[in-house]
Formats: sequence, C-alpha cells, structure tokens
Amino acid sequence: MEHEAEYPVLVAQDGPLKGERWSLDHTLMIGRDPTCDIQLQDRQVSRFHVRITPTPEGVTMEDLGSKNGTNHNGNELTSPVMLQDGDLLGVALAQQFLFLTSDATMPLAEGGARSGRLLMDQKSRQVWVNQQQLVPPLSAQQFKLLWMLYEKQGQVVSRADLVSIVWGEEQTAGVSDQALDALIRRLRDRLAVLDHGHQYINTVRGHGLRLDNPPISE
Repeated sequence: MEHEAEYPVLVAQDGPLKGERWSLDHTLMIGRDPTCDIQLQDRQVSRFHVRITPTPEGVTMEDLGSKNGTNHNGNELTSPVMLQDGDLLGVALAQQFLFLTSDATMPLAEGGARSGRLLMDQKSRQVWVNQQQLVPPLSAQQFKLLWMLYEKQGQVVSRADLVSIVWGEEQTAGVSDQALDALIRRLRDRLAVLDHGHQYINTVRGHGLRLDNPPISE
C-alpha cells in the first residue's frame, strides 16, 4: 500500500476536551460511561450519549436517546444524520466537536508555514480563530477581504486594492468609503466573537489595512 489511508477526523472545540482529535477509522461512542471512546464526565451527558459511525457511504451520527440531546449545526438531532465537512456537533451543552472529512482540511499542522491565531482555508472558505471554527461562515465579501489580508500578512494593503478584490475592478467606481468601512466593521465584529481581546484588522492611516495575526497562545 503506497499511501496511508486518510480518515475523517473529529476535533474538540469548546469544552473540556478542546484541542483533542480522533480519527474516524472506527465507530466512536461518546458519553459518560468509562467504556466510551470519548468520555465526558459531565452530568449533562448521558452514559451512552451519541454514536458516530463510518460507513462506505460516509460518516453518520446518531443520538442514543440522551436526556439532554445532541446538536447538529445548531439544530437538535432527532434522527441519524450523514455528516458533512465542517459540521459542528454539540453533546448537550458540555462539549462541541468539529467534523472534518480529512485531517488535511484543517490548516493546523504543527510547524507548518501557516501559524497564528487566525487560520483560513480558501477551498472550503472556512476560518478558524483560536482553534475554533467561525460559524456561520463569513459572507463572500467578508471572506475575500480577509483572504487578501491573510495572504499578505504583515503587509499594508491599500483600500483601492481591497475594493478591487472584493467588488471587482469594474465596480470600483461605485463603491463608497462608507461601504468598505461597513464591511470592515462587520468583519471585525465576527472575529471578535471568538477573540475579543485582539483586533486582527488594523487601519494604517493614509495607507490601508494590515492583518495582525499573533501566534497561538499557550
């Protein structure tokens, strides 16, 4: 076998297991019972709370009649569901997980060229702040603006260049300063939800904008 098989992964987000990850090369049982593959010692969690099963068609998630329920992308899980890349799962209110179709989907490789509290993946249009996925996703315009700053980290990008990228060159004449400022403000507000202690998008007066992306805190 030339290549090691890539399996979907489950990454713990908010909660006591934050940062841990599990390869879905076999069925995972999540619950409070010591025999569970992922144990959550929280009174909100049932002994056998939820089961995640890889199948030839994909990965399914099923709530096992838990008392406090399982959440799938903000909705209570009432029947088994086939998971999609980037889905957010909540076990009661105790722990959140992110489902990824492969480990490569999340740009968090240790020692990789990309490092910082803010990480982006252009293909999936996903954004992570402090190792937590930004949900719901950014709008197309917000993502375009942030991606340009992300590609030129530490460099100042002129307002004219940002307008050209976000709205397209043929539309630049009709875009006001107020429209760009409003877009920047909304984007800052979205990032602040997951990291209110740092402003990633800095205004450099008379020049443009710059992304300030500090390293992940220990």
